[in-house]
Amino acid sequence: MELQNSTVLITGGTSGIGLELVKQLTEQAADIIITGRDLNKLHETQRQFPKIHIFQSDVSDPEHIRQLYDDATRQFPDLNILINNAGEMRLLDLQDTGKSLRNITREIDINLSGTIQMVNQFLPHLTKKRSAAIVNVSSGIAFMPYSVAPVYSASKAGVRAYTQALRLQLKGTGVKVFEMIPPGVKTNLQNDWVLPANPSMMMEVDKMVSIAIKGLQKDKAELRPFLIVVIKWVSRIIPGILMNFGHKEFEKFRQLNANSNNSTK
Repeated sequence: MELQNSTVLITGGTSGIGLELVKQLTEQAADIIITGRDLNKLHETQRQFPKIHIFQSDVSDPEHIRQLYDDATRQFPDLNILINNAGEMRLLDLQDTGKSLRNITREIDINLSGTIQMVNQFLPHLTKKRSAAIVNVSSGIAFMPYSVAPVYSASKAGVRAYTQALRLQLKGTGVKVFEMIPPGVKTNLQNDWVLPANPSMMMEVDKMVSIAIKGLQKDKAELRPFLIVVIKWVSRIIPGILMNFGHKEFEKFRQLNANSNNSTK
């Protein structure tokens, strides 16, 4: 995929993987558009990278997506790459019924429904381009249920399945479909967790994005580090090992959560 002179729309472009994509795609001389919910963060990112374009938009809201499509394609008719990166990950105890029905599905609305709706909205535009691409960001957790983040696990497994089906359906068109599959990455995704992530188990965000950029340029369908190959293999051969290892984190989380709740009473 040719990145130089491409026009790229990145959802969730103000932090983490999205912000690093802005940095590295800027170095590739791409024209970059980013979205986010927080206007202050959008302006802050634009101050760091003055040539980018910003739109305040929430991928969990279909009306926002429709408006984004109208505005972005009108102002940037050469838009040819869509990167569905916006995401949220929460640690949840499913026996804690304090969250509303609307709240409990938030990661589905952002990570999965947002991705599907963005593709559905922008696909007619992309299919008119001589060369176009869709990049959906899933996760290594797509290969295994991670009990401490159950809704996130479901959303990313859904993103992977949807991306594979989308790739098959678009075969023969000018739209290439990529799946970026990061392992644990050091970003602000974990900032609000009562159970801090283990830094030794997390990949540096610049390394992950560098792998993704090189994979895009070589038209690799899956943009992944070697660790994901290992996770994918283990999840097929001995899936219980990974699930039980991950479940130890849930036991720690439940205890920390209980202690936190008791201290606030």
